[in-house]
Amino acid sequence: MTAGTPTRLPNLREKGRIMSASEVERTLIRLAHEIVEKNNGVENLTLVGIKRRGVPLAERLAKLIGQIEKQPIALGTLDITLYRDDLSTVGASPVIRKSTPLGVEIVGRNVILVDDVLYTGRTIRAAMDALFDHGRPRRVQLCVLIDRGHRELPIEAAFVGRMVQTTDQEIIEVRLTEVDAEEQVMLVERAA
Repeated sequence: MTAGTPTRLPNLREKGRIMSASEVERTLIRLAHEIVEKNNGVENLTLVGIKRRGVPLAERLAKLIGQIEKQPIALGTLDITLYRDDLSTVGASPVIRKSTPLGVEIVGRNVILVDDVLYTGRTIRAAMDALFDHGRPRRVQLCVLIDRGHRELPIEAAFVGRMVQTTDQEIIEVRLTEVDAEEQVMLVERAA
């Protein structure tokens, strides 16, 4: 698979498009305004994107918020690989390394974790574990492009681009130009 090519399992079929590129853009503009409004500006605000697709979303939001408020926004990247509770199901023996640097200070700051899809809540739980290993923020909020429900943990996003009710057989694929060389959100389904 070459860089920029969307990775899709062969047993998935597309059911429909949820968001076009322009809808993603409009949604991010709305989310940027909501973040500024609910945080009374951007003083002490830090955005932290969760690898993989949360990172470009956080970068875009930081740029938009910076344009709204006429000042740069602190931006970090979080790799949660080592914090997942499903490592034992990933492979025989995962490689354990020290946590990667965030690239930004979070102690005493209002941190907004940014991810593409909120589903069971396990990714966000892992992200909070990883985040707190880097220090104690004043407050942590969650911003997601898509919330599809089906929570296994009591986690809720403060900022949601769109709620999409799905079945357990359906999957939301967020495709971003920076990662996938295309821009849209698709609903796909596992083939029977």
